[in-house]
Amino acid sequence: MPHRKAIHIDENPRRVRVVFGGETIADSKRVLTLHERGHLPVYYFPETDVRSDLLVRTERHSVCPLKGEASYWSVRVGDRVSENAAWSYPDPIPLSERIRGYIAFYWDRADSWYEEEEEIFVHPRDPYKRVDAIRSSRHVEIFLNGDKLADSRSPVVVFETGVPVRYYLPKSDIRMEHLSASEHRTACPYKGTASYWNADAGGERFENLVWSYLNPIPEMAKIQGLYSFYNEKVEVFVDGRREEVPTWHKSALDFFNESEVRAAIRT
Repeated sequence: MPHRKAIHIDENPRRVRVVFGGETIADSKRVLTLHERGHLPVYYFPETDVRSDLLVRTERHSVCPLKGEASYWSVRVGDRVSENAAWSYPDPIPLSERIRGYIAFYWDRADSWYEEEEEIFVHPRDPYKRVDAIRSSRHVEIFLNGDKLADSRSPVVVFETGVPVRYYLPKSDIRMEHLSASEHRTACPYKGTASYWNADAGGERFENLVWSYLNPIPEMAKIQGLYSFYNEKVEVFVDGRREEVPTWHKSALDFFNESEVRAAIRT
């Protein structure tokens, strides 16, 4: 677990690459992963492992109380330009001194990212996040607006750091007549791409309430084709007991309170 601070910086043992316009613009085995309270992790690359010939300095600057003043670059490959896609802290404050001489990239302003030889999606994988899919015999019942939508004794329970416990249920245990397919899709670096369903209950429609990973990444094969409900939007009974409304945390550092953040800024 990271130290109880607003910023924590790790050495990342994985080779990480960033690709834009068919060119590898960063390729390093010496990446730092920066964890900032309330934010997703960010990869920082040594300047020597970044294609400086493809970067164009811009006039943009920003100030972060935890890191200092940032300078920005656009990435140019042929006729393609990704505006203000990269940044660095030339003179970081002492709390973040380790990122001096490093450059970071906005995830969605590059074409693709790789760890070793596998493409990764959405955002960096957090080494302090664990995702476990475990088969269970718990009795899970889902109610919404007075209607019972699911009743299962063979769920797969997914435990994911910072995310509410999710119950993935077989299609045969769900009253599918209450569900209708949605066009909505989301992606998760730990599970894959999710498809969604709307739910009709008690004469009302609830948009994108249910999701399923029809083709999850190999590490999460146990949840393939199973359905999960947003616990915070339905009534969930497990072994006959109503579960409390769950809470979310954006990152491992998000568990810590504001006084700790202020203390970290002063150090």
